[in-house]
Amino acid sequence: MSTLANSVVVLDFETTGLSPTQGDRAIEIGAVRLEDGAVVDRFQSLMNPGFRVSGFIEGYTGINNAMLAEAPSCQDVMTDFAQFISGSNLVAHNASFDKRFLDAELALIDRDYQGEFACSLLVSRRLNQETKSHKLGDLVKYHQIENDGVFHRALADAEVTASLWLLLVQSLTSQYNIEHPTFELMQKLSKQPKASVARFLAKQAQR
Repeated sequence: MSTLANSVVVLDFETTGLSPTQGDRAIEIGAVRLEDGAVVDRFQSLMNPGFRVSGFIEGYTGINNAMLAEAPSCQDVMTDFAQFISGSNLVAHNASFDKRFLDAELALIDRDYQGEFACSLLVSRRLNQETKSHKLGDLVKYHQIENDGVFHRALADAEVTASLWLLLVQSLTSQYNIEHPTFELMQKLSKQPKASVARFLAKQAQR
């Protein structure tokens, strides 16, 4: 498993609601694999949760019940996805949300993963403290990240999150002289008090 921050799988779930403990399920997964900062593979699939989704979710995601009726089961998709993420560290925007659904869906098929999670939203809050909003769409505008204007679809969101993540990783090299930032460093950075970030990164650069 790579220890570098620029070699990860960036993922995004679309779901029927906010909490798997309340019976919500995943309805789409999108992911991109980064190796040395380049996209080398992608994964995308709708998945049928076994029940109808609400009109709100249809409107929010653009994923309707007719599309899901023809989609493979969550079990089949997550079996393939478990293989896709095997041996990789993971990144998501607001990662606690995606981790909850990943853990819940994999538990249902008795699968697990070895990698750890890092959160692009938390890292952005430390490195872009001048930004009022750290919602994905707002950060895409702020950084002028190329996008196709589609949000709340899994692969599109994973693609722009990957671009955002690489910008954050690269800023450690360009602004703080940290060569080859590690995944562990990004995790530690996401937990630093905002006032301590500059001092924390200056120490890392001296190592």
